[in-house]
Amino acid sequence: MGGKYRITGNTYPRMRRPRRRGRLVFLAVASVAVLGVFGWGTLQLIDVFTGGGERASAAGTKKDCSTKAAPTASPSAASPARALPEPGQITVNVLNATPRSGLAKQTADELKKRGFRIGQVGNATKEFDKKVGGAGILLGRTSSMNTSLPVLATQLAGAESRADARKGAEVDLIIGTGFKGLTQQAAAEKALADLNAPRPAADTTKKSC
Repeated sequence: MGGKYRITGNTYPRMRRPRRRGRLVFLAVASVAVLGVFGWGTLQLIDVFTGGGERASAAGTKKDCSTKAAPTASPSAASPARALPEPGQITVNVLNATPRSGLAKQTADELKKRGFRIGQVGNATKEFDKKVGGAGILLGRTSSMNTSLPVLATQLAGAESRADARKGAEVDLIIGTGFKGLTQQAAAEKALADLNAPRPAADTTKKSC
């Protein structure tokens, strides 16, 4: 070539087409947009086939659950108290398992003043003598665990109730080394009244959805 564009030397310049950066950027953005739309559509299809919409609907329904009460008697109604014997119907054997003399008689006299029948009064058997560390032990047949013993327990707070194989209806109060006296009469009477009080009726409120 001659004139203005004459090429000299042994090296020739490479003739490249100018880069079209604008077109590349457009293609990249378009590709990202297409991938985003495709991904969103895939998620929608997954929700349709896996029941995602049903879970959302169920959650919405759960919030709308209404509370309904089953038909009951008057709100002030309460279940009757269990039938417990009166102190005068309970015969108590008072036995002393401590080294202190005269303790069984003193306790028996006080129980008698509170309306209990008194049976045997004396020292505890070898099975319990000087082996009861607490305030005392209340012993009776198995059925007395829900009848006589709870009534007697109101007179000696902290006493342990046990059942044995006896057949008679009488119960034992075995005085332990931790015994400091019977429960104060006013407190014992309140405990006995609470024991005989009617129980609150069970809550029958139900939720329906």
